[in-house]
Amino acid sequence: MNISVPVIVGEGGQLPAYQTEGSAGMDLRSTESFDLAPMERKLVRTGLRIAVPQGFEAQVRPRSGLALKHGISMVNSPGTIDSDYRGEVGVLLINLGSETVRFEVGERIGQMVFCPVAHATWSVVGELPTTDRGEGGFGSTGI
Repeated sequence: MNISVPVIVGEGGQLPAYQTEGSAGMDLRSTESFDLAPMERKLVRTGLRIAVPQGFEAQVRPRSGLALKHGISMVNSPGTIDSDYRGEVGVLLINLGSETVRFEVGERIGQMVFCPVAHATWSVVGELPTTDRGEGGFGSTGI
């Protein structure tokens, strides 16, 4: 899949990159330095604007290392970049840890995965087909 990208803006702006051959996500980097206090959230700039091909989305996800080491996650995980969006990609971080975390320009703050999207249509019916599970919801299949 080829993704169109204009010039990246902002200090430290870099194209996202896979860190290993088997990586599912490309790492996104910050174009700003900042501190993130416990329970604080911030929309972090990446300097990246992209054209996702129609029929796909780009999902922005947290980095597991930041989550494990510092309690850093994303408020809206995964974030969706639609195929018709042309603004800057941002990463909405939150600090769920107990200490302030410092981020520097160029630091990896999230990852982006490209996924196909299926569009659905609605069919209004009198009743739904039955299943063994039925209306069993949260926790109904055990722990």
